[in-house]
Amino acid sequence: MLDINDKAPGLLGRDESGREVSLADFKGKKLVLYFYPKDMTSGCTAEACNLRDNYDELRARGYEVLGVSVDDEKKHRRFIEKNGLPFHLIADTEKRLVEQFGVWGEKKMCGRTYMGTLRTTFIIGEDGAIERVITPKEIKVKDHAAQILKQANE
Repeated sequence: MLDINDKAPGLLGRDESGREVSLADFKGKKLVLYFYPKDMTSGCTAEACNLRDNYDELRARGYEVLGVSVDDEKKHRRFIEKNGLPFHLIADTEKRLVEQFGVWGEKKMCGRTYMGTLRTTFIIGEDGAIERVITPKEIKVKDHAAQILKQANE
């Protein structure tokens, strides 16, 4: 997994509209790059909506938000429309970004083991270096924006 002080990849992928997104698009801002398992699921919807509801505050504090999952562009567009998300989502269908960041791994649920995205958030500074990592065990989906803002104050 990429860690604090590591440089984030320059090319992030394609968003829900097929537009190529790079780290340079967020020059002069801190980027909240959050990886989540799947559109339209309860935990992922709660996390996205919490970031949506606190988006103005995050932006006022110098942050931009970008979500990443392995869902395709079409599913991302439906997820954005259904939940009124004001930020873009990267469609990492080839799993390139989840693997680069080290958040594609083994998961267990209901006695079943499978590979999937480990819910993780990276805070990337204006210089492109990772400043903070909020791990799967730390993330509270219904209060994620407060976690980001609280850590920024510490």
